[in-house]
Amino acid sequence: MNAQVSGLRDDDRRPPVNELLEVAQHGLALKPKRLPSWMFYDERGSDLFDLICEQPEYYLTRCEIALMAQHAESIADVLGSDVRLVEYGSGNARKTRMLLRHLHAPVAYVPVEISPEPLRQSVERLSREFPQLPMQPLCADFSKPLRFPISPRAPRRTVLYFPGSTIGNFESREAAVLLRKMRNEMGDAGGILIGVDLKKDPSVIEAAYNDAAGVTAEFTLNMLTRLNREIGSNFDVSAFAHRAHYNPMAGRIETHIVSRRAQQVKIGRASVAFRDDEAIQVEYSCKYSMEDFAALSAKAGLAVLRVWTDPEQMFSVQYLVRASTVAR
Repeated sequence: MNAQVSGLRDDDRRPPVNELLEVAQHGLALKPKRLPSWMFYDERGSDLFDLICEQPEYYLTRCEIALMAQHAESIADVLGSDVRLVEYGSGNARKTRMLLRHLHAPVAYVPVEISPEPLRQSVERLSREFPQLPMQPLCADFSKPLRFPISPRAPRRTVLYFPGSTIGNFESREAAVLLRKMRNEMGDAGGILIGVDLKKDPSVIEAAYNDAAGVTAEFTLNMLTRLNREIGSNFDVSAFAHRAHYNPMAGRIETHIVSRRAQQVKIGRASVAFRDDEAIQVEYSCKYSMEDFAALSAKAGLAVLRVWTDPEQMFSVQYLVRASTVAR
């Protein structure tokens, strides 16, 4: 029997050229300069991120997969039957596949992804493995309010699945805003199943963002290649470098694109000056203690109901529900 796959919907996750130009001009006029991390994820960026996850230094994917292999059945039991699973940033859905194998009579799977082609490929693969599961892919920006497709039957609850450690890419205030949005979207009986990277030896964390093969550096600098292609800027990519370091006071990796020399870059009709060693801040990757993340969740009106960790206690998957539900 063929899988039930509804058509892709595009909620303008890819901004029009004039908006991309406006965002770039605004960010590069700031002091210090800053560009949003969603600019990483054109088709090439998505492919490179998949390669990052395979690097030996990148413990996050390895630990999360070990966690899911050990606990997916227990997680499915906690989520219960008749769940609509909505995944933020679905990518290749490798970890999702492990969860779907154990879910009890799921109503639908709604993958939400930035890049249309990786989304289509992922849905095709999952459709072959789960032919009875209705799939409703959504090409949209998960940081903005989402309009979920109508489910083929009424779910008992909607669970928003946010694997990886993407919540760490948001500063504390922004993360709380996103969690509040998710709280609204999941509904009264819903929940959030979320990956949270834990604090650990800073050298282990820093190595994960500076792999020896240079894949992360290529991923970071691909942002400039994308801007050259899509808005006609003239970045000399070889004149910039990737830099990522761990800030122990803030508990986060801070990633920058750094100018190797003094130079001028054309952005639309404007010319942007760079000093030698001047940096563009492009991403944060926050790490949490259990107490840190419980406090962040509380700011969004959520409570941590369950926590699962990998055998090395380096990574966690946490299940959040409305705080009022736990308080009863």
